[in-house]
Amino acid sequence: MNKKDIGRIKRRLNLEKHNITCIRACYVNGQGDIISSFTRSLQGMHQEEGEKYLSLFKKVLSGNEGQNLLDMDFTPEQVMESREHQLLSALRDSALRDEDIVQYFFQQVCASFHPEDHYLILMLHDGYDLPPAQQEEGNAADEISTEVFHYILCAICPVKLTRPSLCYDAAQNAFRSKEADWVVGPPDVGFLFPAFEERAANIYRCLYYTRDTAVHQEDLIATLFNIPLPMPADTQKEMFQSILQDTLQEDCSYEVLQAVHDQVLEKMEEHKAEKIQEPLTINKWEVTDVLKECGVPEEKAQAFQEKYDEHFGSQAQLSAAAVIPPRQFQLRTPNVVIRVSPDRSDLVETRIIDGHPYILIRAEEGVEVNGVNVNITQ
Repeated sequence: MNKKDIGRIKRRLNLEKHNITCIRACYVNGQGDIISSFTRSLQGMHQEEGEKYLSLFKKVLSGNEGQNLLDMDFTPEQVMESREHQLLSALRDSALRDEDIVQYFFQQVCASFHPEDHYLILMLHDGYDLPPAQQEEGNAADEISTEVFHYILCAICPVKLTRPSLCYDAAQNAFRSKEADWVVGPPDVGFLFPAFEERAANIYRCLYYTRDTAVHQEDLIATLFNIPLPMPADTQKEMFQSILQDTLQEDCSYEVLQAVHDQVLEKMEEHKAEKIQEPLTINKWEVTDVLKECGVPEEKAQAFQEKYDEHFGSQAQLSAAAVIPPRQFQLRTPNVVIRVSPDRSDLVETRIIDGHPYILIRAEEGVEVNGVNVNITQ
């Protein structure tokens, strides 16, 4: 799913726009035992309470594509006969009204999700009346919707015990003791099924959300989808960096890494300017071209490609934002950390002075030391 499609569904999670039939919930303790399960209707909630529920669901559609938000693809065989796809389809088709199916889903999550804290499983069903394409483009305003996108959205949220504290009681104009209580936090994981692409349901795909890109939930993914986990963004980044370092060796210079960073950053800017919705990806050939332009020997550029094929696959496309963080350009030594605006890496260069390596930063203006403006003199 691209950013535009995700945004359309996210805007549905509004008290004035939704067509949510019900919210199903299951409260589970740290041992995986169900404490309670219940059904709620947004129509019967106070506005503040309804907004808190919807804000949790919105989090499942937040973050970066390819990092927090991952497309999970079912094979045609799975769509036809797998129990995982059948369960998700039954949940959607029944609009979460079939008690046996919903409880079976809750049990599947409990058996495969093992956090240390209590947690809350939330699910909703919504029917999105799709406006005609002409109306979306502003060319027609009187056509009636003839298509409905039915979907389920799931959020699995930690529930943590707060500490006892003093809180202000406005009615008594005094601070009163407040006992420890269980509070629902933002979701750790969640999913949307089916995917929404080009104004239609794609039953061959679902959108998976993870708050922490470094935390894997292999058991949960295997149970709910039986799909291999896409390589997490953090793993992609670490592996890409390791391949560069191991294959380039002494040719892994600041100038080479700066060139790779700047080249990818430039592609990101072009991607954004062209308003392309799909996340930008890079491949081994693009990186190899940059390496050769920097004077890296042919044999080492070839070694990079071979290692790339070994770890990612010969045709693999990597998330550009995962391997080259667009908002970060950092140099680190055992004693110093230097953070530079990503688009001003040109301010930094390396030199050998009197036989010692130095990192030089061109200081143009506004130099401060612990918040105090200083002048740089000869």
